[in-house]
Amino acid sequence: MSAVLAKEIVKEEKLMRDAYCETLMELAEKDERIVVLDADLMNSMGITPFLKAYPDRAFDLGIQEANMMGTAAGLSITGKIPFAHTFAPFATRRVFDQVFLSCAYAKANVRIIGSDPGVTAAYNGGTHMPFEDMGIMRNIPNITILEAVDTVMLKDLVKQTANLYGVFYLRLLRKNAVKIYEDGSTFEIGKAVQLKDGKDVTIISTGIMVEESLKAAEELEQEGISARVVNMFTLKPIDKEAIINCAKETGAIVTAENHSIVNGLGSAVSEVLVENELAPLERIGINDMFGQVGPVDYLKETYNLTSKDIIEKVKRVIERKSR
Repeated sequence: MSAVLAKEIVKEEKLMRDAYCETLMELAEKDERIVVLDADLMNSMGITPFLKAYPDRAFDLGIQEANMMGTAAGLSITGKIPFAHTFAPFATRRVFDQVFLSCAYAKANVRIIGSDPGVTAAYNGGTHMPFEDMGIMRNIPNITILEAVDTVMLKDLVKQTANLYGVFYLRLLRKNAVKIYEDGSTFEIGKAVQLKDGKDVTIISTGIMVEESLKAAEELEQEGISARVVNMFTLKPIDKEAIINCAKETGAIVTAENHSIVNGLGSAVSEVLVENELAPLERIGINDMFGQVGPVDYLKETYNLTSKDIIEKVKRVIERKSR
């Protein structure tokens, strides 16, 4: 079935890292080309069961992420289907040259998994808190950039990418996500999902900001403001058609992302609007700042990533539209 909004938006019981490992094991059972590469994070990423089941297809490269990307590229050239994972800053910022040249430029077939994006890095602090990862990867020609919202989407995207050729960057949480989609939902890479219709404004969101966007839309409805909510889970290639239609039909857009507003979702949406269908835009995201240590809820408040912040931006953009 296509993507269906969950009947109840609640925290999932299964950890995303467990869903990731289970999906890889399911794929590996059917396809011996599936291999996993790790950078000394087998336990943290929950990949130990895969190692036990397929010890000759799981490689711990140690804290050598650049080497891991080169190895993944090499394995792909021999016909393997590699999934290389580590914390998001080390899967992007630290290894950009290797991903750009060894993977993308060489037309290799590699899936890069970056965990704990943005404020979800929490107590790992600023060094492990990637606000710029999607922006960095957007610069690589022909790469596909995805952000899984929950385990339902994660499983489907992992399975899809296993059967596609190219370089993929997939953002995910390691721990519990909030359930957004009904079990069995499927997704088309490069096509946004409309979760709620609305006529006054469109909130385009990704990752943990989808839940906040739905909360904001519900509260706005009580105030007589009709907000459309769209999950733009593919940052590249972005769904231009959906953005243009939202601009035409609602006349105002707010983007919400757990990422820097520089070169992230807000930037990508604004590029489409400027070139195709002008509409006022407001952006929710990290406003050119570094990360810090703290619980996720505290960090969301600190960096203005809450439903309250979205509501303020919605009212501002509607005022701009009316002018």
